[in-house]
Amino acid sequence: MRPALAAWLVLNLLGGTGADGSCGEPPEVRSQSVSAPQLSPEERLSPHMPGSLLCDACHAIAFQIEQQLLKAERKMGKKALKESDYIEVLERSCSQDWESYGVLELDGEKRLSGPGLPSQQPLSVMVSGGLWPSRLSKMCHGYVGERGEAQIYGAHRRGPAALRQLLSRARSGRAGNYSVTRGL
Repeated sequence: MRPALAAWLVLNLLGGTGADGSCGEPPEVRSQSVSAPQLSPEERLSPHMPGSLLCDACHAIAFQIEQQLLKAERKMGKKALKESDYIEVLERSCSQDWESYGVLELDGEKRLSGPGLPSQQPLSVMVSGGLWPSRLSKMCHGYVGERGEAQIYGAHRRGPAALRQLLSRARSGRAGNYSVTRGL
């Protein structure tokens, strides 16, 4: 019985499984190729956030600060935080690992990608790690240092748009690597 079953299996595999003895052509396999973004020397090596990604970085930082402050306020029963509490939360927000952020290429334009940023195309390659986390942390600490914890917390209490606007103004007035302003 076993030799007959083995012979039937081999004949079906080699000869096809259809009722007419043929299987037809295999289904066409569609393949897509996706490559990692080609990073410029500035994007690969500079300790500063590249100018073309500052707006995305601002959104990511505002999102992370907002999430951390909301989480802390929920623990307090949605009450306003004491100064010492929001200072600690802001420090923790800026000092997190930022590893979930990276850069990808979307329609020929490099964009920062990660939590709080607009959803990107479903099939893309993101370059994360490297200098991206330290750049985001450095920018976050810079915003807190420039605007102060009280002003950032006050903007948070007015809503996410107020916080993004405050951080955007912090960036737009600076020289050097933070002088590029894209609409938020």
